[in-house]
Amino acid sequence: MTRDIRGKVILITGASSGIGEAIARSLAKEGAKVLLGARRETRLESLAKQIRASKGEVEYAVTDVRKRDDLNNLVELALHKFGKLDVLINNAGISQLSRIDELDVEAWEDMIDINIKGVLYGIASAMPVFKKQGYGHIVNIISTSGIKIVPLQGVYAGTKNAIRTISEALRQESNGKYRVTGISPGFVKTEFISNLKDPEMRKAGQQTMDEIGISPNAVADAVMYAISQPDNINVGDIVIRPTVQG
Repeated sequence: MTRDIRGKVILITGASSGIGEAIARSLAKEGAKVLLGARRETRLESLAKQIRASKGEVEYAVTDVRKRDDLNNLVELALHKFGKLDVLINNAGISQLSRIDELDVEAWEDMIDINIKGVLYGIASAMPVFKKQGYGHIVNIISTSGIKIVPLQGVYAGTKNAIRTISEALRQESNGKYRVTGISPGFVKTEFISNLKDPEMRKAGQQTMDEIGISPNAVADAVMYAISQPDNINVGDIVIRPTVQG
């Protein structure tokens, strides 16, 4: 039996497009109060306006997950506007693909700063609130790249494997006090590929996404399932990918 999520206060990073946007829309539609964080203010403003037009409750703040203060401010906004924080969804992430021996150190640092440190900063911002409340739920959006390792994804997959390890450690350390969920999407139709620096990789990735990519709403449904479970049930890991993805 699932539980109604109406009234839950849920913070989402990387919320201005793609999976984060889909999660925000789905949760708001079901009556959750959503806090949106992302770097693109115009997109946040537009999304918030649309959610409010549909009678949803939403607040937002420009948030760069590389900056711990930005995440602290977003959590404070949740407390100020809604008085609590039930769920943190660490969704912000980037990918750059290259051979490791090409030494794209700048890309490595960006992925480490956003995909690992950004998640840890989110946890660090939310955990004091969860400890005070005596409950909380962290959902980390990971990737199937952290499950099946392939060439060109070494560092990206490494950041995602790091979050998988951190998630499981936190789950065990919580002794049931906090819930921790990792959700690993495969190819999803988002703007993710458009951020790749190499034009040939971008073209090939876009073609694959167009051919087999699933809707970000499928990932939003997985998030909904995980956070709607009764308090004594922790959904640890969900892998969601196109049926034809190898």
